[in-house]
Parts: sequence; structure tokens; C-alpha cells
Amino acid sequence: MAAVWQQVLAVDARYNAYRTPTFPQFRTQYLRLRSQLLALRYGPLSEQSSFRASSVRSSRTTLDRMEDFEEDPRAQGARGHRRSVSRGSYQLQAQMNRAVYDERPPGSLVPTSVAEASRAMAGDTTLSENYAFAGMHHIFDQHVDSAVPRLQFANDDKRLLACCSLDGTLSIMTLSPPPPTVKVTLKGHAGPVTDFAWSLSNDIIVSTSKDGTLRIWNTEDGRCIREVADPEGSELLCCTFQPMNNNLTVVGNSKHHLQVVNISTGKKVKGGSSKLTGRVLSLSFDAPGKILWAGDDRGSIFSFIFDMATGKLTKAKRLVVNEGSPISSISARSWISREARDPSLLINACVNKLLLYRVVDNEGTLQLKRSFPIQHGSQPLHSIFCPLMSFRQGACVVTGSEDACVYFFDVERNTKAIVNKLQGHSGPVLDVSFNCDESLLASSDTTGMVIIWRREQK
Repeated sequence: MAAVWQQVLAVDARYNAYRTPTFPQFRTQYLRLRSQLLALRYGPLSEQSSFRASSVRSSRTTLDRMEDFEEDPRAQGARGHRRSVSRGSYQLQAQMNRAVYDERPPGSLVPTSVAEASRAMAGDTTLSENYAFAGMHHIFDQHVDSAVPRLQFANDDKRLLACCSLDGTLSIMTLSPPPPTVKVTLKGHAGPVTDFAWSLSNDIIVSTSKDGTLRIWNTEDGRCIREVADPEGSELLCCTFQPMNNNLTVVGNSKHHLQVVNISTGKKVKGGSSKLTGRVLSLSFDAPGKILWAGDDRGSIFSFIFDMATGKLTKAKRLVVNEGSPISSISARSWISREARDPSLLINACVNKLLLYRVVDNEGTLQLKRSFPIQHGSQPLHSIFCPLMSFRQGACVVTGSEDACVYFFDVERNTKAIVNKLQGHSGPVLDVSFNCDESLLASSDTTGMVIIWRREQK
């Protein structure tokens, strides 16, 4: 009966959307009280027994066709940064993996039983045990009735969370010391806010909006430091910081253009622009900042080589995931541990599946590894890699879904891959984010509700 309370709460959340359509604050307060009463009656949430399954070998998958824009080798930019994934290329990483892990199950993505050192750091527990949640820690409703398309915890921080809303504002929330509160609201955009990103030091947030502007914010006082208008006057749909140089931000717009912007000057970087086949919806760098992937609303993912010295973008590869299906989310992960490296991409593409790709070379070529069934046909859903996956046997990814649930999948399981499912939202779940130690998970939906989930303490 450990999970009964949450199933009841999920029904309440859906019913409340119809029962109190004009009183959203009452709706949120009711769910808070209801969750407390149910937790007292039935105990904390634990869906371990429902989803436990032994790990099985993953099947091999085929290589998707990639298109070359140039056949000549291209330079890889500036010398590798100290935080880069490896001193060698992705091909060398793959060779090292094969040499060390010939005995690994075919298609394995992460360290298996030989990864004793990494598993010891996280505790010798299963993924089901690691990702059991004790229920709702808090519900934020300051953006209620306007969708919250993106949310993200601050870098290496357990307590700061930010989100953006289609109501034209952003919020920075602090989760401790209790009670959780809205620290500051960022106001200034004249249209829906579509995306945002934290700087590495968390002192700055950049945001994009359908009003055609990129804004740079001070996260302490909420002051807008700079506003950069799109030269074409088009809607700005996504943004991301260059991970090795936070002076540079990449922005995608509705007129198919990708542009590198120097946020200190507010000017475009020469040679830092390119054009996709559709509206640019999603962006992600690899950890060293040498490869950029961009997804559009026509179903294509492009890879670019980023010149670290100049900010120049060179188009490298193109993959058509599914013609006409928007690429709403791209998440890159190097999966570095003491035992293995396996650069990978997690993709949401409106095909009722969450897609996992392997990066097979230093031009960003993608190989489909496997997929997971979710409800995703039209909404701009997002997914993430779990921050601590490299230190455990198995690996977990988390995604929103149009059925108002949050799903956890174990990428090592060939069958019964669902590790956990969280219910409580009353609309499609658009984004999810873990804090740095995985003690809290945040999720947002189309109704404007942000739920903070607390992981069970072992």
C-alpha cells in the first residue's frame, strides 16, 4: 500500500483542474494538504516492488544514416580544456572502452559488475532503491494557468531552482532553509519566455522569449543587465551557454537561424551563425564545448564543430529522426567514470518515444542505442540524465510525458525498463530537473504547477 497515496493524489490533481478552474491557489493548497494526509495514512511512496526487475543484456541497434556536409577533416578548435572529456577523440574513447570491457554485455552503456569502485561511491543499491521518492516536498504555483516549459536547478547547488513561464516572467526559488520560497521574479520580457540557462557560477541567467529578445539577468536582485534584440525580429526559442566560455551564448530562432552571441558586448560572433531546416527548438553542447547539437521542428538534428578560439560554427552532420516531428529536447552526457566513457544524447522528438543515441565520433555522428515508450505527440517535453549515474551499476534517465506523469527508465534493462513513475500533475509534464545530489527532483507542467519531489532517505 506504500504507493496508494500518490495514486489517489494523481486522481485528485486531475479532478481539481475541473472542480476549481477559477481558483488555482485553492487547488494547490488542497493538494498540499491532501498529500500530507495521505502520507500519514498510507506511508511514504515506494514503487520499488512494482518496477523491480533483474538487469538483462541490451540488444544491439543499427546505425542511423548521417549526412556529411564536408568530407575533408576539419580542425577541432583550440587545445582541450582541463575539464574536457578526454585528451583524445571520441574514436579513441570507443577503442579504450572495447579494450577494457570485452567482457561487458553487448551494447552496455555504463559500467556493469566490474565497476566496483564507482558503485561503492554511491552505495551498493539498485536503481529502484536509489530512485524511490517519499512524496511531494513542495508545490509552487506562482505561474499557475500559464505553462512552465523549462526549469533547472543551479549548477552544483542543492537549494536554488529557476523556471520560466509563458506568462513572460522567470522565477528563482530557494528550497532551504525552509519554508521553500520564491526568492526573486525576473520581469521584463514582453512575451512568453521559451528557455533560459544558468551560468557556471550561477550569478547570471540568460533567457529567450517570443518577444524577440535575449535578456541577461542578475540572479541576486533580479535586475536585467542587458537586452539583446534579434536582428531579424524573430521569436527566440532556445539558448545555451558555451560550457567553457560563459561569455558566449548560442541562441536559436523561429526563422531557422542559429547564432553565437557575446553577452558582454551584446553582439553576434563573426562566423558563429548557421541555418537549419526549421525552427530551432533545442540545443546542447558536449562537456568540452567542442560539439554543439541543434534540433528543429522538421525532425532534424544537426551537429556543429565549435571553434573554441573564435566562436565559429562549422556544420558537420545531420540526422533526420522522423520527418516533421519536432525535436523538443536534446541532452548530452559524457558518462565519465573511472571505468568507462560513453558520450550519449537523450532526445525527445514527438514520436511517442524517448530516444537514446550514442555519439560515435568527434563530429557528433549519432547511433541509435535504444528507445523508451512515453506519450509524446505534440507538447515540448524535456528529459535529463541523472547526475550521479556514472557511479552506479545501471543508469537512469528521467522524462516528462503527456499523460501527466514523470518516468524513470533504466537504460541497461532490455525489458521492464521503468524504474519509477511519479503522479501528481494535472497536465502534461514539460520539464524535469535534479539537484546536484539527487535528493530533490523538480517537474513542471502545462498548468503552471511546479512540484518538488523528495527522494527517500536510506
